[in-house]
Amino acid sequence: MSGQIAINETGGVMSLLIDRPDKKNALTDALYGALSDAMERAETDAAIRAVVIRGAGDAFCAGNDIADFLTLADRKDEAQVFRFLRLLGTFSKPLLAGVQGRAVGIGTTMLLHCDHVVLAEDAQLSTPFVSLGLVPEAASSLLLPRLIGQPRSFAMLAMGAVMPAGEAREAGLANAVVPREALEDTVMQAAQRIAALPPGAVQQTKALMRDSEAIAQVMEAEIEVFAARLKSGEAREAFTAFLEKRAPDFSAF
Repeated sequence: MSGQIAINETGGVMSLLIDRPDKKNALTDALYGALSDAMERAETDAAIRAVVIRGAGDAFCAGNDIADFLTLADRKDEAQVFRFLRLLGTFSKPLLAGVQGRAVGIGTTMLLHCDHVVLAEDAQLSTPFVSLGLVPEAASSLLLPRLIGQPRSFAMLAMGAVMPAGEAREAGLANAVVPREALEDTVMQAAQRIAALPPGAVQQTKALMRDSEAIAQVMEAEIEVFAARLKSGEAREAFTAFLEKRAPDFSAF
């Protein structure tokens, strides 16, 4: 266990379990750091052929911990979330995800960097960045429109529309939709199948399929705006309203 990220390695597969079910696996800066540490180790360990990300309990990931966001706005050093985002963009080994319940914000955008995604039938994908006074991250402003088109992407990224599992599968955001009880076995079977393939050929195939230069360029542009938005009055009002369980008031902006 590293913080609240449970790490398991078997058969060439590293499994990373976000283990904060009481908070719907909302990510703190420390958890982003733990995920990043594990991914960096997997990147350099020849024995690790694939990495699987999952969430404990009834949700995959509720996005960033809002209380943690308030503290990030006042930090002088760069937040671990940006380290994690960059790793998603550059990770050379196969990355898989098994998703149940809510996948909010980064819980959805990280899937755009996964090579194999399995959704439970109850999965709900959403990216409500604008309602929090923020902007998209993880190069999602590039990758999501490429996958599902501009209208549906705007509905998700700007308007916070929720995409259920079946629609996500049809849109090309996932490989399969399975019953909740079959989720772990299904994604691990896929990971083990990938891990048995020639690792060099797998990684080179992944690299050829990704426009790494464009992803990096857009990601850096997003990070610059996102970091500035964290300090904005709109974001502070959204975060405070969320914690106070009231509707935000953006009339002054």
